[in-house]
Formats: sequence, C-alpha cells, structure tokens
Amino acid sequence: MKPWYQMSKDEIFEKLGVNTEGLSSQKAKELLEKNGENVLKEGKKKTVLQVFLSQFADLLVIILIVAAVISLISGNVESTIVIFAVIILNAILGTAQHIKAEKSLESLKSLSSPNAKVIRDGVKIEIPSKYVVEGDIVVLEAGDLVVADGRIINNYSLQVNESSLTGESTNVDKSEDIIDGEVPLADRSNMVFSGSLVTYGRALVAVTGTGMNTEIGKIASLMNAAKEKKTPLQKSLDSFSKKLAIIIMAICVLVFGLSMFNGFRGVENPDVMKIVMDSLLFAVALAVAAIPEALSSIVTIVQAMGTQKMAKENAVIKDLKAVESLGCVSVICSDKTGTLTQNKMTVQRLYVNGKKIHEEELNLADVNHKLLLYNMVLNNDSSIVDGTGIGDPTEYALLETYRKVGLNENALRTQFKRLEEVPFDSDRKMMSTKFIIDGKTVVLTKGALDVILDRTVKIATENGVRDITEEDKTAILERNRKFSENGLRVLTFAFKNTDEPLTVDTEKDFTFLGLVSMIDPPREESKQAVADAIRAGIKPVMITGDHKITATAIAKQIGIFRDGDISVTGMELDAMTDEELDATIEKISVYARVSPENKIRIVEAWQRKGNIVSMTGDGVNDAPALKKADIGVAMGITGTEVSKDAASMILQDDNFATIIKAVANGRNVYRNIRNSILFLLSGNMAGTLAVLYCSIMGLPAPFAAVHLLFINLLTDSLPAISIGMEPAAGDLLSQKPRDPNKGILTKDFAGLMLGQGALIAIVTLIAFYLGNPAENPALASTLAFATLTLSRLFHGFNCRSNHSIFKIGLLSNMYSIGAFLVGTLLLVIVLFVPAIQTWFEVAPINQEQFGLIWLLAFIPTFIIQLIKGIIDLVNRKKRVK
Repeated sequence: MKPWYQMSKDEIFEKLGVNTEGLSSQKAKELLEKNGENVLKEGKKKTVLQVFLSQFADLLVIILIVAAVISLISGNVESTIVIFAVIILNAILGTAQHIKAEKSLESLKSLSSPNAKVIRDGVKIEIPSKYVVEGDIVVLEAGDLVVADGRIINNYSLQVNESSLTGESTNVDKSEDIIDGEVPLADRSNMVFSGSLVTYGRALVAVTGTGMNTEIGKIASLMNAAKEKKTPLQKSLDSFSKKLAIIIMAICVLVFGLSMFNGFRGVENPDVMKIVMDSLLFAVALAVAAIPEALSSIVTIVQAMGTQKMAKENAVIKDLKAVESLGCVSVICSDKTGTLTQNKMTVQRLYVNGKKIHEEELNLADVNHKLLLYNMVLNNDSSIVDGTGIGDPTEYALLETYRKVGLNENALRTQFKRLEEVPFDSDRKMMSTKFIIDGKTVVLTKGALDVILDRTVKIATENGVRDITEEDKTAILERNRKFSENGLRVLTFAFKNTDEPLTVDTEKDFTFLGLVSMIDPPREESKQAVADAIRAGIKPVMITGDHKITATAIAKQIGIFRDGDISVTGMELDAMTDEELDATIEKISVYARVSPENKIRIVEAWQRKGNIVSMTGDGVNDAPALKKADIGVAMGITGTEVSKDAASMILQDDNFATIIKAVANGRNVYRNIRNSILFLLSGNMAGTLAVLYCSIMGLPAPFAAVHLLFINLLTDSLPAISIGMEPAAGDLLSQKPRDPNKGILTKDFAGLMLGQGALIAIVTLIAFYLGNPAENPALASTLAFATLTLSRLFHGFNCRSNHSIFKIGLLSNMYSIGAFLVGTLLLVIVLFVPAIQTWFEVAPINQEQFGLIWLLAFIPTFIIQLIKGIIDLVNRKKRVK
C-alpha cells in the first residue's frame, strides 16, 4: 500500500470509504467500536501494592516503627499493636488518597481535553476528540489542536506548528498536492499530525490514524506528560517538617540522656534495661508529640476541597500552584468579549447606501442590500445547528440576521460554492472569499474598518458603483464613530469583481458596501464583579481587539474605566518606552487594538512593579501572555486548545465574575490551610512542652507514644479538616492581596503557635500533677492525655478564624461541630471501654476526674476566645469612630 501522502484525493476517499460529506453516524459508531477511542495508552502505573508499600518509606513512619519495636521489646504488646495499626491505617489512607488523586487527574484531563470539528452526515458538528475515527473529515482552523493524523483534502493557507514531533519551532506551510517518492516526516506537507497546532489558515482533513496509530503515538507522545507537581506551599511545609524532625531528634537525644541520668541518679542497683527502655520511650514520645504526622495530608485535602469547590463554580484549576497564587492576585487583565460581556452578538444597526437602517429594513430587491446579505452569509465560517451557533459569535449573529429576513443560509451556501479564501487572522484583521454570483467572479471581504477603508477605491450607492471620495470616507468614519460611542462593534463589508487569484497580496482595490454594527451587552454580573475586584484591592484592566472608543464605552458601563483613567491603543503602547509605560500603567484601564506582543509587555510592566498578574485569553496568540502571567486564565467555551494548554485555570463559563469568585476561594483556601497548620502545630507544641518539662523536672513521661498517636492521627485530623472547610468570610474581598513572598511561618504565626501551645501545655501539666505522678503515674498520664486531647478538640474552634466564635457563629461550620463530637466520642471510648483501656494504656477514672478534665480542657479556649472578643470589640469601636 502506498503511503497516504502519495495518494490522490480519490484514492484516499476510496481507501477510507468516505467522501466530502463525511462518515455516517452509524459508520463512525461501528469504527469506534472496532478500533477503540482516539486516546493514547497510559504509561505503566504503580500497582496498589507498590503505592501501599511506598507509604512506609518516610522518616516519620520509620520513627513510629522504631517506637513500636521498642514497645514490643519492653513487653508493651498492646502499644505495639496499636502503633502498627495506626501506621497501617495511615498507609491505607495514603493509598486511597493517591488513587483518588489519579482519578481526579483523569477527570481533569477529560475536562481540558480538546474537541474536534468533524463533518458527519454532511453536517459540521463538534465532538470530543476521543470519538474521532479513521475516515472522519475534520475541519481545522487557526487555534485548533490537531487530534489525529490525517491527509489534507482541501487546503486554505494552512500553517501548522509541528515542534512536538519535529523539534522545528517555525510554522510549516501545508499543501493538498500529492508528494512523489519517500520523504521524511517533516517534509510530508500534505499531512497533519496529532499533537501539532494550527497557527494559521483552514483545511479539510481526512483522518488516517488515531490513538496509538498516530506518529505521536509511536514515540510515546507528549499527551501522557501531565504529572502532578508539589506546590510551593507543600514544598515549604515538607522542608519545615524535615527541619523540625532533625531538631526534635536532637532534642530526643538530649531527653534520652536526661531520662537516663534521672533513672540512675540515687539508685544503688538500677535495672539498666528498664531505665534504657523507659528513656527510649520518653524520647520516642517527644518525637511523636512534636512531629505533625497529618500535616501534609491535611494540606492536600484542603487544597483538593478548594479546587473541587472552584470547579463547581466553573473555575477548573489545572495547576494546584494557581490556588495559592490566586490569593495574591493584584491585577486582572481581562478580555472584553465573552468575559465581561455576554458573548452573544446581536446586529443592531446597518449602514448601507449612505443610510442608517434597522435589520428589519433589509430588502433583497435592493442590489446592495442583497450583496451585503450574501457577504454576511457566504463570507462566514460559522453555522447554526439545532438553534446553537457553532463558530465565532460575531459570525453567527450575521446568520441570525439572514434568518430574520426569512431566508436560510444553508440554501444560499449550497447554491454558491466557495472557490478560494484567505481566512481571518489577527494581523490582517480581515477575511476574504471568492464565489461566482450571477455569472460574475466576486471576492467578498469583511473586517475592521481601518484596514478595509485603506484598501477601498470605490463605493456602492443607490445610483451604482462610483469612485470613493474623501467626503464618503469622512461620512463612513463619522457613522462608525457614532456606532462605537454607543458600545457597538462595527464590521465593514466590501467586494470586488475579479478573476485574479485570491491571496493576501490581492486583498485591495475593494468597493465599499456597508457597515454592520452589533452589540455584545455586558453580563449582568460584570458590574458587581468589577466592584468586588476593586474592593479587594485588585486593579481590573480591559484588553480588547475592539476600537478604543467602543472599549472605553463598555468599560465605563461596568466600572473599569473611572475618572482620571486613560485608555491606549496597541500602536500608542508601541510608541511608549518602558519608562513611560511604568510611569502611566496604573492609570491605564483600557487597552484597545492590542497585539499578542502588547499583552506580554503589559504583563511584564505590572510584574516589574511587584504585582501578581492574572491574564485571560482565548486565542493561539494569547498563549505566550497566558504563560507569562502568574495566573493564565483560558476560556472554556470560546478558548482554543492552545490557550487552554498554556493556562493554569480554565473558566467553564467564560465569565469575569467567576475569576473574582476564584480569587475569593483562593484566599479562603490559603486562610484555611494557615489556620489548619496553626491548629496542628500549636497542639503539637503543647504536647512537646509538656514532655520536655517532665523530662527536665525528672518526672515520669506524661504520655505514652500511643496517646500521642491517638491525638495526632485521629482526634486532630478531623478538626483540622473541618477548619479547612470553613466557609469564606464576608471580609475576604475587603482585604488587600496577600504578599506572595510572605511565608506561613511568620513571627506573628510563631507567636500564636507558642502562646496557644503553652496555654494547653499548662492545663495538661496541671492535670498531670493532680493525678499524682509520683505515686500513681498511670492515672497522672491518663488525666494528662485526656486533658490534652479534649483541649485540642476545643482548640479547633479557636483556629477557625481570627475572630471570636461569637462573631463568626458557632454553627456556621457544622463540620467543626461534627469533628468535635466524633473526637470526643473516640476519647470517651478510650477512657471508659475496658478492652480499649488496655490497648491505649489508660487507667480507670471516676466522674469527678472526668469533670475535672472538661474544666481544665476548656480553660485555654475560654482565655483565647476572651482575648479575641476584646479585640473584635475594640476594632468595631474603631470602625464606628
């Protein structure tokens, strides 16, 4: 069999059993069942057993295993079993979390996987790329990701970036011509390959290979490269945990030495083995008390819950780092169309024959009205299927106007076949196509007024076609200005009769036909979202390809453009030096007629001032700016696959208000993580201080290792997770953006951690002393353990917010109530169920002692809440003044 690139169109159609009408839906279904989905096979993954065993390759777990072995040697079998049970439970949870993360990643891949435009049953439809089959006729346009290998059938100036396959960064011009002889992959100019990017033009392609039968499938493609990375927060916490472990190990050695010294002091015939074992258990207890075993898992869980909440609110986070960065965003550069507006263009007024008319006044009996309508439909790549527009919103708004006249665009397109075309691109800002209409070869053109008017030599009037004059141009520009001042988007239409080939170079000498004005009204929620952004200390900036006047009119309506602000065009921006831009950038609220290079320059200018910048985009040319921005935001509906690939967040509804919600969520996630960490570390500090105090004072160990494991891994985890689920406070968007260089472990944070930990340690030691450790160390240890556990459960309410519980509401987070009740229930079971008492090394206690535990445990929370209440009261009085 000849290679695909050596075959003619007829040979290809015969081989694939297809024609230009595409496959039938039934045939496509059969091929999908036969050959499978158009996906790349995953690389070899770890088995569940391998994941489970990897949970034990951790310094902390090794310390716990050592503790279990020491307990076993010392004859404490129950403690050994409990420690191993906890280790295995932790490994099971870690394995479950890994499996869940993989499923979440798969879900995320499916959310951001590309779609493909194919022709089936003669109709262009959009389907998920995995359903593309061999023989499908795929429509490729600028901005698309090529989803399968294919042979080009019809080519319209197609250019493709194949760097993912060939390593060549320059774009490749494509052709539909047959290639003779054997040629290497990079020279197969009539083929397109999966994983490459369409950067220019348009083409019809017959799919010749899918899934693993593509070129990229043969070289273990880039599509499997999506890997989870640890966020900066996780890295800093891992680093902190390692440093903490080293410090604690050093202190453990010191405590071991002190315990040995106290054990031998004043004893004539010491039991060496018992003293060594007791000292080791003391040291291990300190290690277990100090290291926050659940910290990494809690942070991951809180982040995962945050991203899930964002996904429900139409913000899909591709990169977990974006969750942290969102809380720091201080500038949002947003597209206008579709993001701040409804992305639902509606034709408002037309300008034809020198007159302003409504669309209802269009009349096919008028030759210029008729040619304008033909231009609106034929020089148009969009379509309407089952009432839904496919393609550019501006284009299918033109089709809707044609339908309002009572006509059907499909009939017109069947009557007049497109002969040649030069597709639209952001550099030329125009589109041209060639047809034979009423026996004449006609080039129809539409685009931006400033571009087309410069290429216009004649004008169509009620009295026929004549040379265009400066007065005509002035009248056209004045009408365009009036349309634009009202926030209307204006498209210019022109034509020319010619037999010359249609190329970029022959797009000139046109006859002006008319103007069509459209409006894309602001979204109802945009004005409030902009106000929320400003209140949150975020500078909203509009960036658009529209005219300066149009953009400013919309920006004023929604509050982006305020008194004292200025708007600039891309050309004006190009004329500025970096110094001039830096001096004025804070006053610039609107950028109009910008290029991709302009966007990168705007981002860099804001970043030079120390800002964290979010940039939205939907086109191929936006990808560099999206990558350059701290938070690249792609549009889920109108965005190209290239822009989605470059972004760290995808808006499923293309809505500016969703970005503001995501910022609020990002701030809330960070705040909740910080509060969870404060809860865990202050609680651990309490245990550490208590153990250290007893060691220095020569007292028995206040806790068994199993006590601290119970607290750290069971009763602490639930409140920490519930703190991570704290709803967003109303004042989150009233605060200024967080400094990205400011870590979690600040002086203020350390002060809170030590202060709150010391309060809990004090009541724990009081309980220990009341248990009489000299005569009844088991009872003293039990009272200390129970007081520490209950104190930390109460402490969960303190760490929910910086405000008092009375201000935020006790019942505003029912998860915290549930965590407290479950933790208390577990403690009661350990204290009062005889079989469990033995396992957890607790002594029986009476009702008075149980009441004492509650009283002591509540004291730290009472003091902390009292201080917070006073601070809230003082702040409220300051605000009133």
